[in-house]
Amino acid sequence: MNRAEEIAFPHDEEPEGISHAFHIAHEWHSDYKHSLKNIEALSHYIPLKAREKLLLRQIIKTYHMRIPLYYLSLMQEPSNPLDPIRRQCIPAIEELCEGDHESIDPLGEEMTSPTACMVHRYPDRVLLLVTNHCFMYCRHCTRKRLWKTENFVPTLSDIEQAMGYVRRNEQIREVIVSGGDPLTLPTERLDRILSTIASIPHVEVIRIGTRAPVVLPQRIDEGLCRALEKYEHLWINVQFNHPWEVTPEAISACRKLQRCGIPLSNQSVLLKGINDDTQVMTELCHKLQSIRVRPYYLFQCDPVVGASHFRTSLFKGVEVIEKMRGHTSGMCVPTFVVDGIDGKGKVPLAPNYLMSVTSEGVLLRNYNNQTFFYENPTE
Repeated sequence: MNRAEEIAFPHDEEPEGISHAFHIAHEWHSDYKHSLKNIEALSHYIPLKAREKLLLRQIIKTYHMRIPLYYLSLMQEPSNPLDPIRRQCIPAIEELCEGDHESIDPLGEEMTSPTACMVHRYPDRVLLLVTNHCFMYCRHCTRKRLWKTENFVPTLSDIEQAMGYVRRNEQIREVIVSGGDPLTLPTERLDRILSTIASIPHVEVIRIGTRAPVVLPQRIDEGLCRALEKYEHLWINVQFNHPWEVTPEAISACRKLQRCGIPLSNQSVLLKGINDDTQVMTELCHKLQSIRVRPYYLFQCDPVVGASHFRTSLFKGVEVIEKMRGHTSGMCVPTFVVDGIDGKGKVPLAPNYLMSVTSEGVLLRNYNNQTFFYENPTE
């Protein structure tokens, strides 16, 4: 199977106005509304046995499912549980397992929240959670705790309270708008939130974290671009995890944002069986570089409840980076990081190129495993 045109809509469920190939311009609200949210609807597209349906229904009682038809169309082997697109969006029985070191809030966000919708972990930046809704509920999500809170959509009053906290803390120079996915909000509401943040004199940078260009690129429409291009200090972080996600539609969405003057960076998550392979990660980063999306971070998958089947050894991440470094452009090599549990913050992990140290200099190893002495300049 290849691309959207090869997924046929059931005749009695075809959303009005949506082309099978998703090339015709249309309102993104319709695509969002017609996302798959229950197992019966999913079974029209994926072959599921009766027992599988029963188990999947049990899972989504705990952890929601929402899959845009666009993203589902990226699968190349729908019947294969190991398809890298399928694994990211379709529930698996492993989600009902809870490992010894897993937590529903592994990063300790709740204990570093000065207000109901804000996380303050680092001195100069805060995280503003504006919604718990996503275009797609990724099965490896670190904020599954918010999925259970149906009404976690902060009011403007809640956000104003959070902004009051920022106004009182002048060392805060950056606000990261996240959730959920902020772009699920109506454009007018998002614009008002960004305007409130931008009005604080000591806030120098606003960042938005979103998977919209990846999972529902139709969301990047003219109205959204008009709203976003007003903010000169705005950055956007996206999350491409596999080369198959870099489609013409996704590229078009990224180009629209770039034409607004917004820099784009990518934050992948290292996922077992999806991208824990040097060839796959290199191909992804090459594609991203070619469309001016900077490969920024490669995150170790967090120890969130129900995600153990996605987690790799830490050494796997180091290995992937080591095999990329020197064999491709440095601009294509993301930084591999572990997000520390209980609010400890990000810790970069890298291959060890420093072999030994003396008073005269250091012994270094290069990407070809050649060692050489480098004199340490003295003052």
